[in-house]
Amino acid sequence: MVVDQLDDAEVDRLFHALADATRRDIVVQAAAGNLSVSALARRYPMSVTAIQKHVAVLESAGLVRKERRGRERIVTTEPASLAAAHQMLDRLEAMWRGRLDRFGGVLSEIPKGDQT
Repeated sequence: MVVDQLDDAEVDRLFHALADATRRDIVVQAAAGNLSVSALARRYPMSVTAIQKHVAVLESAGLVRKERRGRERIVTTEPASLAAAHQMLDRLEAMWRGRLDRFGGVLSEIPKGDQT
């Protein structure tokens, strides 16, 4: 998954999914070791159904995937989606750093007496 290939709706789903602290933690937990939905649910003070909903949001954003192993649904991370989010944030940071550098350049050209 490459950021340039993501449409606005995909980017919105990606960052919406990462906006929630529980979902971010689920991504971290799944990255540390593939866990079942029921094992994830034991780590949080909420129902299995609530965790399933969080996992569904993450899955919709492409951040995790579920695969059936016997009776369990195992949650695994999708590193490409995390890389896409990281790449997008890097691009935004570069854009803002460039703007701030240009702004600093403009300010440095103003004579000292005119900076009121």
